[in-house]
Amino acid sequence: MDEGQHAEKTDSPSWTRGALSILVMVFVVIVMAVLLRTFIFVPYEIPSKSMQDTIMPGDMVFSEKVSYYLHGPERGDIITFTDPEVSTRTLIKRVVATGGQTVDLLDGKVYVDGQPIDEPYTGGKPSYALSRTASGVNISYPYTVPEGSVWVMGDNRTESQDSRYFGAIPINTISGRAAMVYWPLSSFGLLS
Repeated sequence: MDEGQHAEKTDSPSWTRGALSILVMVFVVIVMAVLLRTFIFVPYEIPSKSMQDTIMPGDMVFSEKVSYYLHGPERGDIITFTDPEVSTRTLIKRVVATGGQTVDLLDGKVYVDGQPIDEPYTGGKPSYALSRTASGVNISYPYTVPEGSVWVMGDNRTESQDSRYFGAIPINTISGRAAMVYWPLSSFGLLS
């Protein structure tokens, strides 16, 4: 009888240690996931055709945050940012100009500081001013991007509401740089 009671006592601490180990492991995994999402990268699903053919609707991308701890956004970066009209929505566009630069749209081409920029990612689609802008936004060209802001445009210029619609976006609304498509596997790769 003493042996049975003794065996019961040794089994109980072993089971408790095992359950505690699992709980600690789950806690560590959750904390790591939160830290990675908060400081390193965030996954997004692309809802629209505004970045087509670079990123297709339904593609899943990782937006990384580390680059912008080291330097500000640069022309050509594909960024994720808070929608100026719907604060709970995240948009994805390409940086075309940064603070202090002047953007102009002439004959379907984008000019930055008076020079046409090479944009092979647009597939030759023209870049024209939009006939309608967001409520309270007035954009005239040439447009000088305010310091602390960037001018963004979708690669699919004929189907994108971007800075031509809502104006330049403040840098502090940027959540990261879109770094790679991870799903579907047929589209897997780094973004540039």
